[in-house]
Amino acid sequence: MPPWLRAWLDSEWALLVLLGVFILEGAMLMYFMPSELVVPSSLLLIGTAPEDVAAVLTVAVVGATIGQYALFRVAHHGGREYLLQKRWFRISESTLDRFDGWFDRWGPVVIPVSNTLLFTRGMLTVPAGLSDMSGRKFVVLSAIGTLSFQSILAVLFVWFETLLA
Repeated sequence: MPPWLRAWLDSEWALLVLLGVFILEGAMLMYFMPSELVVPSSLLLIGTAPEDVAAVLTVAVVGATIGQYALFRVAHHGGREYLLQKRWFRISESTLDRFDGWFDRWGPVVIPVSNTLLFTRGMLTVPAGLSDMSGRKFVVLSAIGTLSFQSILAVLFVWFETLLA
């Protein structure tokens, strides 16, 4: 790796950029990279020392939670039809109907569960925003699910890295 890139990745700017990436990921606006790749890519570039893993996980949870909370508030204030009309909101009405059904059936517990599962991260943010759930409760549930998901990815990445070393 070129020395200038290593110096940038070792600086505080790397975590700040990563925070921005996770805010976009949490708000479901990062279409160019699957959320399942952000933490492993970060660890590949930044490192897997315990303090690096802890920093990446902290930034991941804070950033994704901020992004999800922003989408939660937009759903709460704008409503379902507002979101479905926006070009940046790339979830079909039928998909949103399915996640509305999950939320109606199981309640708030599906927020951390869906945030922990592959390919469903953040999908319950909109139904939660459309409900009467408090923002505080949403933030806690979202952060728990994000911590669970990102921790699993980090542990798997570090484990595979040690196997290949």
